[in-house]
Amino acid sequence: MAETETYTIEGPGGQTDTVEVPPAMLDLLRDKNEQGSQIIGDIVLQAFAQQAHARVHHADGGTSDEIQEANDTLEELFEERFGLSLSEAMGHQH
Repeated sequence: MAETETYTIEGPGGQTDTVEVPPAMLDLLRDKNEQGSQIIGDIVLQAFAQQAHARVHHADGGTSDEIQEANDTLEELFEERFGLSLSEAMGHQH
């Protein structure tokens, strides 16, 4: 089994979870001098935005205004972090 590094995710209430990742995979995804924690953060936001998009825009019966507003905020955060919209990144627009 390959060597792994442990990263800790901490919630606003102090609760934590950990994830183990092989450093070689972080190196594979690294741009320039990115730290491992930044790569993990990028992947978390990217995956979260994609999953939310699928549930909000492809849900049977639609979603509440609260959920739509939260999704809009998440998409804005995605664009701030990555410099392109989620729609551009996915090649998929609504």
